[in-house]
Amino acid sequence: MSVTVRSVTAMAHAHHTFDYVELAAPDIPAAQAFYGSAFGWTFTDYGPAYSAIQRPDGEGEIGGLNPERPAGPGLPLVILYSDDLDATLAAVRAAGGTIDEGPFEFPGGRRFHFTDPFGNSLAVWQEA
Repeated sequence: MSVTVRSVTAMAHAHHTFDYVELAAPDIPAAQAFYGSAFGWTFTDYGPAYSAIQRPDGEGEIGGLNPERPAGPGLPLVILYSDDLDATLAAVRAAGGTIDEGPFEFPGGRRFHFTDPFGNSLAVWQEA
């Protein structure tokens, strides 16, 4: 049996595409609890001042939680994808997120916007 192991440095990066998203998280354990509960995310802690968000396949990182960044509306909008928008909406509410808009339909699908417990505004969409 052969096992392929890829390191973070071996991950391909594409020019002019999203590569990493860093969210403000003044309380890293609370942010990990929220995002773990709402979306099933897992994390790698790099000391008390930073936590990386793991890729769904476990190979590398897609973002991080940074207690030094200011949270709040008006910052770049991070949009997540969901296979089941209604279940994701329920999970965000149950984890303590506030639904700000929707769900609403738009050409191509449905989406909703929410605020996490730290003031970050995000959205989730599902293809039609």
